[in-house]
Amino acid sequence: MAGPHNAARDRLFQPEANNRLAAYTRIGPDKPAALGQTMPDQLFRLPADSHTSLQNRIREMLVGAILDGHLPAGSAVPSGRKLARQLAVARNTVVLAYQQLVDEGYLVSRERSGYYVNKDILNGHAQRHAIRPLADAVSAPNWSNRLQMQPSAQRNIVKPRDWQRFPYPFVYGQIDPTLFPIADWRECCREAVSVRAIRDWSQDRADSDDPLLVEQIRTRVLPRRGVWAGSDEILITLGAQHALYILAELLLNRHSMVGIENPGYVDARNILSINSATVKALAIDDNGLIVGPELDPCDCLYVTPSHQSPTTVTMPLARREALLARANKADFVIIEDDYESETNYVDDPTPALKSMDGNGRVVYIGSLSKTLAPGLRMGYMVASRALIHEARALRRLMLRHPPSNNQHIVAHFLKRGHHDSLVRRLSHAYRDRWQVMGENLTRHLPNASRIPTFGGTSFWVTGPDDLDTRQLQSDALSHGIVLEPGDLFFMGDTPPRHFFRLGFSSIAVNRIAPGIARLAELIAATA
Repeated sequence: MAGPHNAARDRLFQPEANNRLAAYTRIGPDKPAALGQTMPDQLFRLPADSHTSLQNRIREMLVGAILDGHLPAGSAVPSGRKLARQLAVARNTVVLAYQQLVDEGYLVSRERSGYYVNKDILNGHAQRHAIRPLADAVSAPNWSNRLQMQPSAQRNIVKPRDWQRFPYPFVYGQIDPTLFPIADWRECCREAVSVRAIRDWSQDRADSDDPLLVEQIRTRVLPRRGVWAGSDEILITLGAQHALYILAELLLNRHSMVGIENPGYVDARNILSINSATVKALAIDDNGLIVGPELDPCDCLYVTPSHQSPTTVTMPLARREALLARANKADFVIIEDDYESETNYVDDPTPALKSMDGNGRVVYIGSLSKTLAPGLRMGYMVASRALIHEARALRRLMLRHPPSNNQHIVAHFLKRGHHDSLVRRLSHAYRDRWQVMGENLTRHLPNASRIPTFGGTSFWVTGPDDLDTRQLQSDALSHGIVLEPGDLFFMGDTPPRHFFRLGFSSIAVNRIAPGIARLAELIAATA
């Protein structure tokens, strides 16, 4: 299979130049004969990339040729005038590209002679094409015996990587790129590459976070959920899952018991099961987690009270109070994952569990992925300063801190009010999709689902008892429909197979009705 360097080479050199190029490059770096000669006229061809400036494309072309070994060390490159004529560009554009490559050490300039490939630039690439030694199957480590755990064996949600090409992507946890505030984000990115900003975020922060981001989360994000915290009670993480993994490492061992909603968040279950000998399935109803004596043996609980994952039900205020009272009485810790709290379409959201916690028993996990972009991987943890102190120390051993440049961009995105504007825009767009989803599920799959109480970005659907949603997923894909089977969310060896989840955050509103109608036809055909 052709690698990226080969692909770049194919774009760079025209076919008719291959034989002449091979004869030239065989001279090698130690015999730069014909230095006074110019390179073959057909050697250079500008990469076809309309989104990059001519100067950068010329630079990319030359750097690729040098690093791939097509331009030997010490060899001359064409004069600026000649290359400009070959590429049909202005001579100044080529000269500026050459000067940039001189500054970067790829070329050296010789007075009244021209530009040459720097002999030192290839020192670090000398072994690039070294022959890889053959593996000895007898002496190679037996990794299956050495691995202390195999996360790949866990049950995980699998989504098509090319889900965007399907006409009906009822995918959960993805964004609609048409709703992303590109101009606002670029504005903050430009701020992050100013000289002053680079000097700030390029320093080693050790275990510290961007103080502006922490302040914005403390004063702009958390108060919406009724949560008030000091700066030393907040830790920035690479998404909510990173926060959960840190907590699992700090709070659980093989003697621990951790309770999780059933059905519940798959990744949370997998993370917690790595560190705990006992993961206890806890029943839910139309009001979320059921609070009773079955919670008492747990050392820790993981709950999603705002929008229960995956059923989307919201835990009412009275049950939240009962849960906190139970935690105080039985002495267990609660990890509150407050995802999708911003997507509320009906009424004022119920205060976060953390906002009602007067004893420091609740550890609050939040994420900006659902409003900004899942690829950004920006989350946070709020807890008592003693726990945050240890979480910060553990994070330092893992990755020190999330990239400071990304923290800087998000901090300014929040400070300038772009996030608040985005939340309002998403709420309006998602509300329309939420209503259309509810109407069409009621029309085509009556009594199969309930409209989420306050909002969220998905519907939990109950199919006929004999429906196998694994098979439905396969059949639906062949008809352009992407959905998530529900059995993965249940614990146990024989989970129910007739539930599935439909997300609507990444599907256009005019695709919802035909997608639901087609899905209903597939379900009816299996009956």
